[in-house]
Amino acid sequence: MRRKTSLVLLALAVFFAALSPLLRWYAFPRLAKIPANEYQHMVLEARNATLLDYGTMTAKKVPKVTIVQTLKGNVEASEKIERTAGRDVVVWDGLSYVQGPDGKMVSKVPERYIFDAHTQEPVHAKGEMVDGDPVKREGLEFKWPFLTEKRDYEYFDAQARVTAPIHYKGTQDFRGVEVYYFEQTIPWTRVPFPKTMPVKGITPETVAETGTTRWYTTVRKFWVEPVTGAPVYGEEIHKEELRGGTLLGGREKVTAFAGHVKMREDYIRSTVDLVRSNRTAVLLMTSYLPWGFLALGVLLLSLSLYLEARGRRPGEPEPGRSPAPEPVTA
Repeated sequence: MRRKTSLVLLALAVFFAALSPLLRWYAFPRLAKIPANEYQHMVLEARNATLLDYGTMTAKKVPKVTIVQTLKGNVEASEKIERTAGRDVVVWDGLSYVQGPDGKMVSKVPERYIFDAHTQEPVHAKGEMVDGDPVKREGLEFKWPFLTEKRDYEYFDAQARVTAPIHYKGTQDFRGVEVYYFEQTIPWTRVPFPKTMPVKGITPETVAETGTTRWYTTVRKFWVEPVTGAPVYGEEIHKEELRGGTLLGGREKVTAFAGHVKMREDYIRSTVDLVRSNRTAVLLMTSYLPWGFLALGVLLLSLSLYLEARGRRPGEPEPGRSPAPEPVTA
């Protein structure tokens, strides 16, 4: 009976030992993915910022500029793209809505971001755009991959429509969560005017006729939880200028916006709580269960060998050996 139990335990030990790497290296890359119907809402603020008054075309100090960012999963569009892409795809329809201290719209820029649900790599398909302009993204945007590494990544800048390195700057503690800090600098770059302008009757086309151009630079900062690849906090030191043309009345340039953009406190708390819960789910598949199964396999193997040793009677020959012949006497 003990030997039968020993064989069963041995089989279970082999099963759990084999399941450990299988779960980590085969199941996890296929099961961990961003849901297609995800919805995210974020509010950022720039206090004591500089904002252009389009009525007088002068820059003024304002107490606060608010940026509302939304990302909504488009399930219908993702399913349509998946039929030709041959992989799990997520489509995020995003909107960046900027409003001044009086609550009036300063700008709103829609975009569609299409990416692989497992790796977060861009997927190029019809509909990929920023503010109605077709784009072909390279690199990340909004989210890092699961199990983020301590290295530089390529990150897409929607304002400039360019991809540039975002540099790993070190590991930090952010409100009790270990995070990787990344930083990207976009130098002064000429960028298009938003399709929707804050003053009725003014369009990008009418501004272009005056010869005035729009320029932009930013220092982008992210604190990323590496297990989930989700940013728990972000900041931007953001500047925009209008340069040249008759619209400025002979001036060389005027500040359109300048401010230190930060996540609002209540959204920081909710984001940290959400990332903590998601982190546990990812660790379950990458660490807790694989190591647990491996330890269980070793334990079962030890128990099997113990029962096998106990099951032998004293003086019983080992399996495969014949008993010694008795001596023959005359």
